[in-house]
Amino acid sequence: MSETTTRGELEPDESTLNRANDATAHADSFWAAARSELEGLPGGGLNIACEAVDRHVRAGRGATVALRWRGKNGERRDFSYAELASLSNRFAHTLHQLGISKGDRVCTLAGRIPELYIAALGTLKAGAVFCPLFSAFGPEPVRVRLSKSRARVLVTTALLYQRKVRAQRVDLPDLAHVLLTDSGGAEPGVHSFHALLDAESDAFTLPFTAPEDWALLHFTSGTTGTPKGAIHVHEAIVAHRLSARLVFALRPGDVYWCTADPGWVTGVSYGIIAPLAHGVTLVVDEADFDAGRWYALLEQERVNVWYTAPTAIRMLMKGGTEPARGYDLSALRFAASVGEPLNPEGVRWGQEALGQPFHDTWWQTETGAILIANRHGQELRPGSMGRPLPGITTAIVRRRPDGGIDRLDAGEEGELAVRVGWPSLFRGYLDDAERYQACFADGWYLSGDLATRDVEGYYWFLGRDDDVIKSAGHLIGPFEVESALLQHPAVAEAGMIGKPDPFAGNIVKVFVALKPGYVASAALHKELLGFARTRLGPAVAPRELEFIADLPKTRSGKIMRRLLRNRELGLPLGDLAVLDTDVTPTC
Repeated sequence: MSETTTRGELEPDESTLNRANDATAHADSFWAAARSELEGLPGGGLNIACEAVDRHVRAGRGATVALRWRGKNGERRDFSYAELASLSNRFAHTLHQLGISKGDRVCTLAGRIPELYIAALGTLKAGAVFCPLFSAFGPEPVRVRLSKSRARVLVTTALLYQRKVRAQRVDLPDLAHVLLTDSGGAEPGVHSFHALLDAESDAFTLPFTAPEDWALLHFTSGTTGTPKGAIHVHEAIVAHRLSARLVFALRPGDVYWCTADPGWVTGVSYGIIAPLAHGVTLVVDEADFDAGRWYALLEQERVNVWYTAPTAIRMLMKGGTEPARGYDLSALRFAASVGEPLNPEGVRWGQEALGQPFHDTWWQTETGAILIANRHGQELRPGSMGRPLPGITTAIVRRRPDGGIDRLDAGEEGELAVRVGWPSLFRGYLDDAERYQACFADGWYLSGDLATRDVEGYYWFLGRDDDVIKSAGHLIGPFEVESALLQHPAVAEAGMIGKPDPFAGNIVKVFVALKPGYVASAALHKELLGFARTRLGPAVAPRELEFIADLPKTRSGKIMRRLLRNRELGLPLGDLAVLDTDVTPTC
């Protein structure tokens, strides 16, 4: 039996690491060395925003452009590190004036606008917990996340507040303040974001935050129950910063562009924290995908490092290689992919069209940072997830009935597991200790992803062992989709699966069983799709719907989505009488 640990040319404090006698000591020494590269706070404290912004100002780099914002209507604005430090200080002051205490949750519901980045950094400086929400969610997913997080403050736009939050304020007793980024307050508890900031001083004394203090709350869907809130601490920046250097070879002076929406973990870990921690210029584009706009941005901003998603890559591939050749992309040094497995064709297309292949990376909301990757300067194997980063120990395992695990050899298929101990590992699921504990066995984090490892330590993704799907890079769980459809008076049962799609990876498809008295028809089909879209938003709502007499279920009542997938492939549902197993979903 075997496991894999790799080391690389960019590891800190090589002599310290060479003295480690086993994998655990090796990892401990490695991460201690990485931690020593940060400035920290007096008394052993640590604060993500301080490391990402303020330390550069104190080092004399305050005039460097930290954030270059490109508005969807052609606007362009630069924020220096000094300006970002000042504005985030003002927001931290604002939170204290509003009575926000250490550990309180501050949510954002907005697209890629400057105010979101200011709010994120200011929240962390204030000692509160930053919780981003995806702006394309419908009212119900927004309400669930605001309620579960017990958010005290929401930063959003007037339009999003009116459409998705205002009517639900009565169901959100913890939500004391809403800050609108583009208008004034028109009702109690609703304020102008900018008016509050303008009234505060930028001379802010950072409160003490310990490395293990909560900093980030990211919601990720599961196969059962409501969305899970993964808790991350300030110590996570150690892995954010180092992984960006190890994988992207990111360094001061670089121009970096991450296309991920800040409503998701990638848009925070690698769309805010990691690049700013390296003192680079972070490009932020407010607009939606447009191939011509993207190529022009890469050329005009002289982007050196680009982190995007397979869905976007496939959309670019649809136009062929010729459009890219009309632009000067010579500044691009490294391109990487995140969100779902990247097929070999995408890797090769990047080399042909951009002059740089796309390097796939693997990590999860729960891991907090990249753990496996095709790294800068190492051999790239198209279709592979890559190899573990230094300080990370991984293995392919099989779960035993007694709760333990067996490690498997190269070439065997099993579950990808990671030895615990890296700084960005999540510290819990909000209000769900049992589900959190189920993610671990024998000192390993069990990812729920199925994979294999070859003899040279490269990992190859096979699929998920649960029913969560990724569509256009967004993680979508059945519970929310099915629950929304069940609100329609005609729907008795609903079951969701992911249907393979050449551009989105998967699209959401639902099977619906109707209540007595209702008859399947084209009109009802259209009505149900519109009903779900209104409640869930276009990113989560089903694209396809099929009527079915009965959903296959276990004897305990759990939907057997595996059999629904079989049906999609044209296979029979099987004998429902023998479906008496009850599978406990992984984390």
